[in-house]
Amino acid sequence: MVKRMLNINTSDIWNMGKNEIIQSIKAAEGRTIVSEVVGVFPPLYGDVSNVELVSAFGADIILLNFYDVNSPKIMGLPNESGEKVVKEIKRLTGRFVGINLEPVDLETETMEERIELPEGRLATPQNVQKAIKQGVDIVVLTGNPKTGVTNKKIINSIKSIRKEAGEDILIISGKMHGAGNANETGSGIIDLKTAVEFIEAGSDGILVPAPGTVPGVTLDDVKKIIDKVHSKGALAMTSIGTSQEGADENTIRTLALNSKMAGADIHHIGDAGFTGVAIPENIMTYSIAIRGKRHTYRRMARSINR
Repeated sequence: MVKRMLNINTSDIWNMGKNEIIQSIKAAEGRTIVSEVVGVFPPLYGDVSNVELVSAFGADIILLNFYDVNSPKIMGLPNESGEKVVKEIKRLTGRFVGINLEPVDLETETMEERIELPEGRLATPQNVQKAIKQGVDIVVLTGNPKTGVTNKKIINSIKSIRKEAGEDILIISGKMHGAGNANETGSGIIDLKTAVEFIEAGSDGILVPAPGTVPGVTLDDVKKIIDKVHSKGALAMTSIGTSQEGADENTIRTLALNSKMAGADIHHIGDAGFTGVAIPENIMTYSIAIRGKRHTYRRMARSINR
Protein backbone atom coordinates (compact mmCIF):
# COMPACT_ATOMS: atom_id res chain seq x y z
CA MET A 1 0.00 0.00 0.00
CA VAL A 2 1.44 3.37 -1.06
CA LYS A 3 1.58 6.13 1.56
CA ARG A 4 0.13 9.52 0.71
CA MET A 5 2.76 12.22 0.23
CA LEU A 6 1.79 13.71 3.59
CA ASN A 7 3.14 10.62 5.37
CA ILE A 8 6.27 9.78 3.38
CA ASN A 9 9.45 9.04 5.34
CA THR A 10 12.98 9.21 4.00
CA SER A 11 13.23 5.42 4.08
CA ASP A 12 10.18 5.22 1.80
CA ILE A 13 11.54 7.29 -1.10
CA TRP A 14 14.30 4.85 -2.02
CA ASN A 15 11.78 2.14 -2.86
CA MET A 16 9.26 4.22 -4.81
CA GLY A 17 9.18 4.34 -8.61
CA LYS A 18 7.13 6.49 -10.94
CA ASN A 19 3.80 4.75 -10.37
CA GLU A 20 4.17 4.82 -6.59
CA ILE A 21 5.02 8.54 -6.65
CA ILE A 22 1.94 9.28 -8.76
CA GLN A 23 -0.31 7.29 -6.43
CA SER A 24 1.22 9.00 -3.39
CA ILE A 25 0.52 12.44 -4.89
CA LYS A 26 -3.05 11.51 -5.77
CA ALA A 27 -3.64 10.11 -2.28
CA ALA A 28 -2.58 13.45 -0.76
CA GLU A 29 -5.57 15.12 -2.48
CA GLY A 30 -4.03 18.41 -3.58
CA ARG A 31 -1.58 18.82 -0.70
CA THR A 32 1.79 18.24 -2.36
CA ILE A 33 4.29 21.10 -2.63
CA VAL A 34 7.16 21.39 -5.11
CA SER A 35 9.78 24.05 -4.39
CA GLU A 36 12.11 25.10 -7.17
CA VAL A 37 15.79 25.81 -6.49
CA VAL A 38 18.61 27.10 -8.70
CA GLY A 39 21.43 25.06 -7.25
CA VAL A 40 24.23 26.71 -9.21
CA PHE A 41 23.69 29.94 -7.26
CA PRO A 42 25.22 30.38 -3.79
CA PRO A 43 22.90 29.39 -0.95
CA LEU A 44 20.96 32.05 0.91
CA TYR A 45 22.61 31.23 4.22
CA GLY A 46 26.17 30.23 3.43
CA ASP A 47 26.85 26.78 4.80
CA VAL A 48 23.29 25.42 4.42
CA SER A 49 22.19 24.57 0.89
CA ASN A 50 18.95 25.96 -0.49
CA VAL A 51 17.65 22.42 -1.05
CA GLU A 52 17.93 21.84 2.69
CA LEU A 53 16.32 25.22 3.36
CA VAL A 54 13.19 24.61 1.27
CA SER A 55 12.80 21.16 2.79
CA ALA A 56 12.92 22.63 6.29
CA PHE A 57 10.08 25.02 5.38
CA GLY A 58 7.72 22.32 4.10
CA ALA A 59 8.54 21.28 0.53
CA ASP A 60 7.71 17.68 -0.40
CA ILE A 61 9.60 17.65 -3.70
CA ILE A 62 12.67 19.64 -4.75
CA LEU A 63 12.79 20.84 -8.37
CA LEU A 64 16.24 21.83 -9.61
CA ASN A 65 16.39 24.60 -12.18
CA PHE A 66 19.54 25.22 -14.30
CA TYR A 67 20.59 21.62 -13.54
CA ASP A 68 23.07 20.38 -16.13
CA VAL A 69 23.17 16.57 -16.37
CA ASN A 70 26.65 16.81 -17.90
CA SER A 71 27.97 18.95 -15.06
CA PRO A 72 25.80 18.44 -11.95
CA LYS A 73 26.33 21.05 -9.26
CA ILE A 74 24.39 22.18 -6.19
CA MET A 75 26.19 24.80 -4.14
CA GLY A 76 26.15 24.44 -0.37
CA LEU A 77 26.25 20.63 -0.25
CA PRO A 78 29.20 18.90 1.42
CA ASN A 79 30.09 17.65 -2.06
CA GLU A 80 28.81 20.30 -4.46
CA SER A 81 29.40 18.61 -7.80
CA GLY A 82 29.48 15.24 -9.50
CA GLU A 83 27.07 12.54 -10.59
CA LYS A 84 26.11 11.69 -6.99
CA VAL A 85 24.75 15.18 -6.25
CA VAL A 86 21.07 14.20 -6.58
CA LYS A 87 21.50 11.15 -4.36
CA GLU A 88 23.24 13.37 -1.80
CA ILE A 89 20.27 15.76 -1.87
CA LYS A 90 17.91 12.86 -1.21
CA ARG A 91 20.11 11.59 1.62
CA LEU A 92 20.26 14.99 3.31
CA THR A 93 16.64 16.03 2.81
CA GLY A 94 14.56 12.87 2.45
CA ARG A 95 12.76 14.43 -0.54
CA PHE A 96 12.04 13.36 -4.10
CA VAL A 97 14.08 15.32 -6.65
CA GLY A 98 13.04 16.65 -10.05
CA ILE A 99 14.88 18.69 -12.66
CA ASN A 100 13.82 21.11 -15.38
CA LEU A 101 14.83 20.24 -18.94
CA GLU A 102 14.08 22.64 -21.77
CA PRO A 103 12.62 21.79 -25.21
CA VAL A 104 14.12 24.77 -27.04
CA ASP A 105 12.61 25.59 -30.41
CA LEU A 106 15.30 27.20 -32.56
CA GLU A 107 12.78 27.97 -35.30
CA THR A 108 10.71 30.34 -33.20
CA GLU A 109 11.47 34.02 -32.71
CA THR A 110 11.93 35.29 -29.18
CA MET A 111 10.78 38.64 -27.80
CA GLU A 112 14.24 39.27 -26.34
CA GLU A 113 17.70 38.07 -27.24
CA ARG A 114 17.70 34.28 -26.91
CA ILE A 115 19.65 32.63 -24.12
CA GLU A 116 21.80 29.77 -25.39
CA LEU A 117 21.60 26.74 -23.12
CA PRO A 118 24.31 24.16 -22.47
CA GLU A 119 23.68 20.72 -23.95
CA GLY A 120 23.04 19.19 -20.53
CA ARG A 121 19.96 21.32 -19.90
CA LEU A 122 18.10 20.41 -23.08
CA ALA A 123 15.07 18.10 -23.12
CA THR A 124 16.60 15.13 -24.95
CA PRO A 125 16.21 11.38 -24.34
CA GLN A 126 19.96 11.14 -23.71
CA ASN A 127 19.80 13.76 -20.96
CA VAL A 128 16.80 12.06 -19.36
CA GLN A 129 18.65 8.74 -19.34
CA LYS A 130 21.57 10.45 -17.59
CA ALA A 131 19.17 12.04 -15.11
CA ILE A 132 17.65 8.64 -14.26
CA LYS A 133 21.13 7.22 -13.58
CA GLN A 134 21.87 10.20 -11.34
CA GLY A 135 18.79 9.48 -9.22
CA VAL A 136 16.30 12.02 -10.56
CA ASP A 137 12.65 11.06 -9.96
CA ILE A 138 10.84 13.67 -12.09
CA VAL A 139 11.61 15.68 -15.21
CA VAL A 140 9.68 18.85 -15.91
CA LEU A 141 9.70 19.85 -19.57
CA THR A 142 9.39 23.61 -19.41
CA GLY A 143 11.18 26.81 -20.35
CA ASN A 144 13.04 29.57 -18.58
CA PRO A 145 12.67 33.18 -19.80
CA LYS A 146 14.26 34.03 -23.18
CA THR A 147 14.84 30.39 -24.17
CA GLY A 148 12.24 30.09 -26.92
CA VAL A 149 10.57 26.93 -25.65
CA THR A 150 7.31 26.19 -27.49
CA ASN A 151 4.43 23.81 -26.91
CA LYS A 152 5.10 22.13 -30.26
CA LYS A 153 8.65 21.37 -29.19
CA ILE A 154 7.45 20.14 -25.79
CA ILE A 155 5.17 17.61 -27.53
CA ASN A 156 8.03 16.38 -29.72
CA SER A 157 10.30 16.05 -26.70
CA ILE A 158 7.74 14.06 -24.71
CA LYS A 159 7.35 11.60 -27.58
CA SER A 160 11.08 11.09 -28.10
CA ILE A 161 11.80 10.77 -24.38
CA ARG A 162 9.08 8.18 -23.89
CA LYS A 163 10.24 6.22 -26.93
CA GLU A 164 13.93 6.14 -26.01
CA ALA A 165 14.08 6.63 -22.24
CA GLY A 166 11.05 4.51 -21.37
CA GLU A 167 8.65 4.67 -18.44
CA ASP A 168 11.18 4.87 -15.61
CA ILE A 169 10.64 8.56 -14.85
CA LEU A 170 7.69 10.82 -14.14
CA ILE A 171 7.23 13.52 -16.80
CA ILE A 172 5.40 16.80 -16.19
CA SER A 173 5.05 19.19 -19.15
CA GLY A 174 4.06 22.80 -19.67
CA LYS A 175 5.16 26.41 -19.37
CA MET A 176 4.97 28.75 -16.38
CA HIS A 177 5.15 31.82 -18.62
CA GLY A 178 5.83 32.57 -22.28
CA ALA A 179 9.52 31.52 -22.14
CA GLY A 180 10.26 34.29 -24.62
CA ASN A 181 7.81 33.15 -27.31
CA ALA A 182 5.58 36.03 -28.45
CA ASN A 183 2.89 33.65 -29.74
CA GLU A 184 2.45 31.77 -26.46
CA THR A 185 1.91 34.33 -23.72
CA GLY A 186 -0.87 35.05 -21.27
CA SER A 187 -3.92 32.87 -21.77
CA GLY A 188 -2.27 31.53 -24.95
CA ILE A 189 0.35 29.59 -22.97
CA ILE A 190 -1.85 26.49 -22.76
CA ASP A 191 -5.37 25.42 -23.70
CA LEU A 192 -7.46 22.26 -23.54
CA LYS A 193 -6.18 20.96 -26.87
CA THR A 194 -2.54 21.42 -25.93
CA ALA A 195 -3.01 19.78 -22.53
CA VAL A 196 -4.55 16.71 -24.17
CA GLU A 197 -1.73 16.59 -26.74
CA PHE A 198 0.84 16.57 -23.93
CA ILE A 199 -0.91 13.63 -22.26
CA GLU A 200 -1.37 11.70 -25.49
CA ALA A 201 2.34 12.19 -26.24
CA GLY A 202 3.17 10.45 -22.96
CA SER A 203 3.29 13.09 -20.22
CA ASP A 204 2.18 11.91 -16.76
CA GLY A 205 1.28 15.40 -15.65
CA ILE A 206 0.52 18.86 -17.00
CA LEU A 207 1.95 22.14 -15.73
CA VAL A 208 -0.30 25.20 -15.87
CA PRO A 209 0.32 28.71 -14.52
CA ALA A 210 -1.42 29.23 -11.20
CA PRO A 211 -4.48 31.52 -11.48
CA GLY A 212 -3.30 35.06 -10.87
CA THR A 213 0.30 34.58 -12.01
CA VAL A 214 0.17 35.05 -15.78
CA PRO A 215 -1.92 37.90 -17.26
CA GLY A 216 -5.32 36.66 -18.43
CA VAL A 217 -5.08 33.20 -16.85
CA THR A 218 -8.11 32.97 -14.59
CA LEU A 219 -9.34 30.46 -12.05
CA ASP A 220 -12.04 29.34 -14.48
CA ASP A 221 -9.49 28.83 -17.29
CA VAL A 222 -7.21 26.71 -15.13
CA LYS A 223 -10.06 24.68 -13.65
CA LYS A 224 -11.32 23.71 -17.11
CA ILE A 225 -7.86 22.55 -18.13
CA ILE A 226 -7.32 20.61 -14.91
CA ASP A 227 -10.74 18.95 -15.16
CA LYS A 228 -9.79 17.75 -18.65
CA VAL A 229 -6.37 16.58 -17.43
CA HIS A 230 -7.97 14.58 -14.62
CA SER A 231 -10.47 13.04 -17.03
CA LYS A 232 -7.46 11.65 -18.89
CA GLY A 233 -6.01 10.19 -15.70
CA ALA A 234 -3.05 12.59 -15.53
CA LEU A 235 -1.73 14.83 -12.76
CA ALA A 236 -2.04 18.63 -12.73
CA MET A 237 0.59 20.98 -11.30
CA THR A 238 -0.06 24.70 -10.92
CA SER A 239 3.03 26.87 -10.92
CA ILE A 240 4.27 30.21 -9.66
CA GLY A 241 6.92 31.14 -12.19
CA THR A 242 6.44 34.90 -12.26
CA SER A 243 8.56 35.97 -9.26
CA GLN A 244 5.46 36.08 -7.05
CA GLU A 245 7.21 33.57 -4.84
CA GLY A 246 8.69 36.80 -3.52
CA ALA A 247 5.31 38.49 -2.94
CA ASP A 248 3.60 39.22 0.38
CA GLU A 249 1.98 36.41 2.35
CA ASN A 250 -1.58 37.46 1.49
CA THR A 251 -0.79 37.10 -2.20
CA ILE A 252 0.73 33.67 -1.58
CA ARG A 253 -2.41 32.53 0.27
CA THR A 254 -4.58 33.75 -2.60
CA LEU A 255 -2.50 31.93 -5.21
CA ALA A 256 -2.52 28.78 -3.08
CA LEU A 257 -6.27 28.70 -2.50
CA ASN A 258 -7.08 29.55 -6.11
CA SER A 259 -4.82 26.71 -7.26
CA LYS A 260 -6.52 24.34 -4.88
CA MET A 261 -9.97 25.44 -6.06
CA ALA A 262 -8.80 24.83 -9.62
CA GLY A 263 -8.01 21.23 -8.65
CA ALA A 264 -4.20 21.13 -8.52
CA ASP A 265 -2.65 17.85 -7.41
CA ILE A 266 0.76 19.49 -7.05
CA HIS A 267 1.53 23.09 -6.08
CA HIS A 268 4.76 24.54 -7.46
CA ILE A 269 6.47 27.59 -6.01
CA GLY A 270 9.33 29.11 -7.99
CA ASP A 271 12.93 30.09 -7.36
CA ALA A 272 12.88 33.88 -7.74
CA GLY A 273 11.87 35.08 -4.28
CA PHE A 274 15.52 35.64 -3.55
CA THR A 275 18.25 34.64 -6.01
CA GLY A 276 17.63 30.97 -6.71
CA VAL A 277 15.05 30.20 -4.04
CA ALA A 278 11.59 31.25 -2.88
CA ILE A 279 11.23 33.32 0.27
CA PRO A 280 11.27 30.47 2.80
CA GLU A 281 8.35 31.85 4.82
CA ASN A 282 6.25 31.84 1.65
CA ILE A 283 6.76 28.09 1.24
CA MET A 284 5.41 27.65 4.76
CA THR A 285 2.57 30.13 4.16
CA TYR A 286 1.57 28.28 1.00
CA SER A 287 1.71 24.96 2.84
CA ILE A 288 -0.45 26.18 5.71
CA ALA A 289 -3.01 27.56 3.25
CA ILE A 290 -3.51 24.24 1.43
CA ARG A 291 -2.98 21.72 4.25
CA GLY A 292 -3.02 23.55 7.59
CA LYS A 293 -0.48 23.76 10.37
CA ARG A 294 -0.94 20.09 11.28
CA HIS A 295 0.55 18.70 8.08
CA THR A 296 2.89 21.66 7.55
CA TYR A 297 4.58 21.28 10.91
CA ARG A 298 4.67 17.49 10.58
CA ARG A 299 6.50 17.83 7.28
CA MET A 300 8.88 20.43 8.68
CA ALA A 301 9.67 18.41 11.81
CA ARG A 302 9.88 14.86 10.41
CA SER A 303 13.37 13.47 10.90
CA ILE A 304 15.30 12.28 7.84
CA ASN A 305 16.36 9.29 9.94
CA ARG A 306 12.89 7.80 9.87
